[in-house]
Amino acid sequence: MSGLPSVRAVMLMVIAVLVVTAAAGGIVVIMDGDLLSSAQEPVRGRPRATQQATPRQSPAPRLDQLVPNAEPVKDFGAGGPGVTSTPARVLAIAPGSVPKETRLKLAALKHVQKVTIVDAGAVKVSGTGLNLLAVDPSAFRSWTPQPVADQPAVWSALARGELVADTGATRRFGMILGAMYQVDGGPRLRVAATASLGLTGVDGLVSAELGRKLGFAQGVAVLLHGKEGRIGASGVRRLLGKGAQVVVLDAAARKAKQQQPAQQQPEQVSVGRPSSYLELYKAAATRCPGLSWTVLAAIGQVESGHGRNNGPSSAGALGPMQFMPATWKHYGVDGDGDGKKDIWSPYDAVPGAANYLCANKAGQGGERLRKAIWFYNHSWDYVNKVMGIAEAYAKTYA
Repeated sequence: MSGLPSVRAVMLMVIAVLVVTAAAGGIVVIMDGDLLSSAQEPVRGRPRATQQATPRQSPAPRLDQLVPNAEPVKDFGAGGPGVTSTPARVLAIAPGSVPKETRLKLAALKHVQKVTIVDAGAVKVSGTGLNLLAVDPSAFRSWTPQPVADQPAVWSALARGELVADTGATRRFGMILGAMYQVDGGPRLRVAATASLGLTGVDGLVSAELGRKLGFAQGVAVLLHGKEGRIGASGVRRLLGKGAQVVVLDAAARKAKQQQPAQQQPEQVSVGRPSSYLELYKAAATRCPGLSWTVLAAIGQVESGHGRNNGPSSAGALGPMQFMPATWKHYGVDGDGDGKKDIWSPYDAVPGAANYLCANKAGQGGERLRKAIWFYNHSWDYVNKVMGIAEAYAKTYA
């Protein structure tokens, strides 16, 4: 028809628009809950190609289904097999410090084979109340179930002043393995491990040294071991006096097991490492109050596709968050407590990125956040792309 462009002309115009758009920086869209970028962001220091459109990336897996890839931890430090578990059968909280003579009387009760007394206290962690025992890591190992006693990461974490949370507590309160939480009026605590402690009413363990700093009541928690189901609560309550709280753990454990299907029984020990990239980004963001995990996830997507292209880049950047080695020396962290700061490990690199962004005031948000991202890679196009992907993640995982 006269006055209308030919089909061939229209197709040429469309192709030209697509090429210009791809060369200009790409478009971020949501497809089936995943992020897709139509133009691959160049690895830091590499010039962007402008001659032709960059091929589309394949859709990224969902972050809650993507498992970080890193070498397994061979040694977390002191601990490990060699201790025979003699778990507590009865747990009691006395109204005051238990004197030596009372401890001797507790040890003399029928069917009691072993007694220990530790400190205890209640704290608020990021607004959530937790009941904690403060223990000597080397002395308390035998009072936990055998898989927990045999796991060196648990006891190394306690010795470092970190929190070992009961598995049930982490589920109830939504705590994330590897995340850091603020103790109201106290320090920030990292959840270094979760374990089924078998101590009803106890949400976690800290070291005796940290317990003293937190002002825990000294010598009020009593644990007794003996033949299963044989130690009675009445004798313990009589010796500890009015106001003592006594729990027969064998009965409590049986009741809990009956109420929970076998297929839903929690793993006894999880240490150091979040189970997915989603959990890893969320845990790492807690190192920088005010920083959204979505910003870390967006940087991880742009820099390496969440560990799928770790470099080295033409500029020498390495690992899933593409750190320059000199920068890593200053801002790298041991994110999983294995004693190493590994630029190639996502469990270290993602917390390291949070550390770097926080040092540049990313937690303050607004223009401070944008400037911190610019410091990460000196390009305002890069900043805009990261912010766009972060916004998309926020909507996808709301």
